[in-house]
Amino acid sequence: MAIDETIRQQALDWALRAGDPQFEEWEAFTSWLEADPAHGQAYDAVAAAVADAADLVAGAGPANDDDLGAVQSEEASLRSSRRRWLGGAIAASLALVGAFTLWQANSRDLYRIDVAPGAIRTVALDPGTRIDLGGDTAIELDRDDPRYARLEKGQALFTIRHDDAHPFRLKVGEDTLVDVGTVFDVRHRGEEMSVAVSEGAVQFNPDDQNQRVSPGQILRRNGQDGRITLEAIAPDRVGEWREGRLTFSDASLGQVAADLTSSTGIAFDAAPGASLVSVSGSLRLAPIRKDPRALGALLGLDVRREGDRWIIGER
Repeated sequence: MAIDETIRQQALDWALRAGDPQFEEWEAFTSWLEADPAHGQAYDAVAAAVADAADLVAGAGPANDDDLGAVQSEEASLRSSRRRWLGGAIAASLALVGAFTLWQANSRDLYRIDVAPGAIRTVALDPGTRIDLGGDTAIELDRDDPRYARLEKGQALFTIRHDDAHPFRLKVGEDTLVDVGTVFDVRHRGEEMSVAVSEGAVQFNPDDQNQRVSPGQILRRNGQDGRITLEAIAPDRVGEWREGRLTFSDASLGQVAADLTSSTGIAFDAAPGASLVSVSGSLRLAPIRKDPRALGALLGLDVRREGDRWIIGER
């Protein structure tokens, strides 16, 4: 079983802390090991790397060490030299462990799926788990671990079979989402991210904010200041884009244009100076695919064509 990146980082942290002679958190450490078999597996791998690194640097001690005590007057400087060497050995050990951890993190057998604007694709993973990918979406999956994915950009609806022993983990930029028996929709455009849940629950960044997102809730992270908000959403709106519908609530024209472009494959842009104007409404995509000017009547906007793009703005 592949070791989750978050567990691996926790194991490295425990390994470094437990190596401190002043370490006293043995009860917490034991509880962490017993919480999940994967914890022990990860700790064993990291501990082995630490031991190998320490052996390597110990075998490369200071040159001419047998002659260090030959001259009485140089003992003080030699002690200082040894302290510097020990510090270098520790630094080298940590560097080797860091390299080991980086190698492990990058050892996933990943493959990428890209979906063109206007298209939809469904990917089946393990039994009971599938991902519906919206237009202009890119996702990375692991050939060896169907319980891991990284959403590079776009929008995807996840229907996940929950497994307490191996929960599904989704990386979205620097954020981590962990399922709790879940149907949830994730949108990732630029620096913005949102996750909406219709069934089960999702834990957002369990090792940081550890925010639970329950059915009928949507969590948004602002890309500019990192602010996180949790709001209500009708469960039947989660993943509605699969059925050819989009709903906007105080959405900027910039977001409306981006979502329409991704969903229809037709190029939309917000008019200059109007990207922050907000609109609300629900619309079917089929009429817009036939005639983009239909958007004007549906959302009360000005829609005009400029070359190969459609410009939307206030009336």
